Amino acid sequence: MITFEKHTLANGLQVAANRDRCSKMAALNLLYKVGARNENPEQTGFAHLFEHLMFRGTRRIPNFDAPVQMACGENNAFTNNDYTDYYITLPTPNIETAFWLESDRMTGLSLSRRKLETEKRVVLEEFNQRYLNQPYGDMTKLLRKMVYRVHPYRWCAIGRTPEHVAAATLEDAERFYRRYYRPSNAILSVSGDIEPEQVFAMAERWFGEIPDTPAHHDPLPAEPMQTSARRLKVDRDVPATAITIAFPMGGRLSRDYYLLDLISDLLSGGESARLYDSLIRRSRLFSAINAYITGDIDPGMFIITGQIMEGVSEQQAEEVLWEELRQLQEVAVGGYELEKVKNKFEAGVMFGELNVMNKAMNIGYYLMLGHPDLINSETDIFRSINAYDIIRESRRIFRPELSSTLIYRKRQ
Repeated sequence: MITFEKHTLANGLQVAANRDRCSKMAALNLLYKVGARNENPEQTGFAHLFEHLMFRGTRRIPNFDAPVQMACGENNAFTNNDYTDYYITLPTPNIETAFWLESDRMTGLSLSRRKLETEKRVVLEEFNQRYLNQPYGDMTKLLRKMVYRVHPYRWCAIGRTPEHVAAATLEDAERFYRRYYRPSNAILSVSGDIEPEQVFAMAERWFGEIPDTPAHHDPLPAEPMQTSARRLKVDRDVPATAITIAFPMGGRLSRDYYLLDLISDLLSGGESARLYDSLIRRSRLFSAINAYITGDIDPGMFIITGQIMEGVSEQQAEEVLWEELRQLQEVAVGGYELEKVKNKFEAGVMFGELNVMNKAMNIGYYLMLGHPDLINSETDIFRSINAYDIIRESRRIFRPELSSTLIYRKRQ
């Protein structure tokens, strides 16, 4: 169980503190409520680009990494569709270094055309490496465009096209910084052997004087209900043909999320799970197989994907995937199989609670969701799911008219 105390500064910054008396390390996590979903459709990739710029130094600290390393710490960040997250771990006595650094770059980031052009080149190379220069690289991009027609989840966090990043200007960067990198759009969470009152005092000392400039955010367009099956076939230079079927699902706070997360583990949670056992080990129809959910805040995707063996037809492979889904709709999951998946989830939660970085991240994440109580109650939600819940959910979600099928064909 993760316990924490909360406090909000006058400028709107949310602060949370978890006391971990067993750790000699402390973690500070700073979450900004900006991701790919907040971007202009004609100017995508900016949230990720800006994450890179945040490591290019401030007016007072030209090298962000150097003070972290001198304090025996580590730092990193990531951007996804929903938010951007920065984190630092270091020995507990040095935690104030993290407050100093993060407050400084919240208000004093040093932006220049030279730095922007350097990071644009880095991001463009990352785009090429991730999506263009590796097998199956653009599968996710293609799938998102199939499933989403109006919602900004239709592009990946790195951007819809490299031309958007290439066209970014210094004025665009400065505007983005002012709009999203401000106290009331951020959540600061700390885990370590530190009294919460100390955390709140340090937050006030380092962040309290930063002015806030609230910005208006237009509501995101709601994705219309899918009413007919969607299909796409592409030819690529890949080792094996891959088949992917995606279904729209509810958002992070819906019961859909928990049911389909559990179903994805039933299907592909290790080598004893259904898909591996049936389609790889026994029938040898696939060489690789997976099922997962995207876990987005807004309605996301349930995805089942696999690479078929040489000599197996696309039609046969697609049929056996649908047969696995029909089994979920018609046959109740056995008690042992269901308990195994629930135990795996609970073990993952318990192991996550041993790490101060995981705890600081999770506290910030659940505060962003607006339901901090879920950090300690999700195991109970998973435990409450029964075999008939799985049948009902499978019948509701795994329907042909809700499917988007991508045939990623090996070029002959």
